[in-house]
Amino acid sequence: MKSPNPIEEHPVKILIVDDKKENLLSLQVILADKGYEFVEAASGKDALRILLKSQDFAIILMDVQMPLMDGFETAELIRQSDKLKQVPIIFLTANMNTTDYIFKGYQSGAVDYMIKPLSAEILQAKVMVFTDLYKKNRELRLKEEETNALNAKITKANEELAAQYIAIEKYAAELKKRNTELDAFTHISSHDLQEPLRKIQTFTNIILAKEYQNLSPDGQAKFDRILYSTNRMRELINDLLAFSRTNITDRVYENTDLNIIVENVKEALRENIKEKNALILTNFHGKINIIPFLFIQLIENLVNNALKFSQKEIPIQIEIKSQIASGEELKNDKLLLDQNYCHISIQDNGIGFDPEHSEKIFGVFQRLHSRDIYDGTGIGLAIVKKIVENHNGIITATARPMQGATFHIYIPQ
Repeated sequence: MKSPNPIEEHPVKILIVDDKKENLLSLQVILADKGYEFVEAASGKDALRILLKSQDFAIILMDVQMPLMDGFETAELIRQSDKLKQVPIIFLTANMNTTDYIFKGYQSGAVDYMIKPLSAEILQAKVMVFTDLYKKNRELRLKEEETNALNAKITKANEELAAQYIAIEKYAAELKKRNTELDAFTHISSHDLQEPLRKIQTFTNIILAKEYQNLSPDGQAKFDRILYSTNRMRELINDLLAFSRTNITDRVYENTDLNIIVENVKEALRENIKEKNALILTNFHGKINIIPFLFIQLIENLVNNALKFSQKEIPIQIEIKSQIASGEELKNDKLLLDQNYCHISIQDNGIGFDPEHSEKIFGVFQRLHSRDIYDGTGIGLAIVKKIVENHNGIITATARPMQGATFHIYIPQ
């Protein structure tokens, strides 16, 4: 629907001033069908009273010879008003037959005059010139008001942006402080925490080699718990360090063959894969742009996850596939339709999980099973998610209890 034009909504108003009713009617007949709105005044005093209430007239057509207050006096009073002095006045008279009389008309404020009897064509032409000028001036004023309103909005928006920028700077400073604290924590984790842990492991290994047989069964059980706890503590520290390192800012992308990534993972997990008698199948299509050392960690964590949460009575099978496709082809509402992605899926035939936990599993220290049944620190999938986010990608998981799990990774290319 077309929006209304404010110029068209307000018709052009013309003030006609004459003490004779027939002359007022005659002017309206001559200017009829032009879309004008006429306001009548029977005297100069009536004209002034009307103009005090409303100043939005395009032109004033005024007879000179009127009783009490003639056209000249009325025009002079009109010109004394700052709001009215720009309204053009055309005198209509039968007696402007001398130069002095004409000069007096212009001196009192008229822009033009016409001698009666009036020529309809000339009057229509003159009125049209002044009404067109009025329309253009009114349109310019409206444009100026719109511009001023827009400038006010822009000024307000700039002020809001400046306030937001200050808040962002404050947040950035706070973030920098937190990162410094995180670096300090990483240093403590990698040195101060691991140093006493190494001493505990050194002494427990000595006891294990020389004194273990001399311990009572209860002592041996307690000693085994110490070994288990120290090993788990080391795993936890290493996983925390790995999680913190995924926040690095110095990232170098390389066009990489995923087969090389998987071979590195197989080598790292060789003993575990052999012990579990697991089969890893791959089906890759094309190289992808990734940060190789992070992606090795990502695939290793997911494969290790599949090995850990396997069904004992079923041979382990892990299938890793990739394809390059657009967001529109991949049918995932989280993807940009016109962006190309590498879609990597890692599917296993393990114990799976309840679909309601598909988001929970990526949280730090989130576990769906007791540590007594399945070992681990609860950080592995959080690391995976962080690595995917560092690649500006997304990761989702689908599963059913005892029917395996599938992890879907989408990396923009």
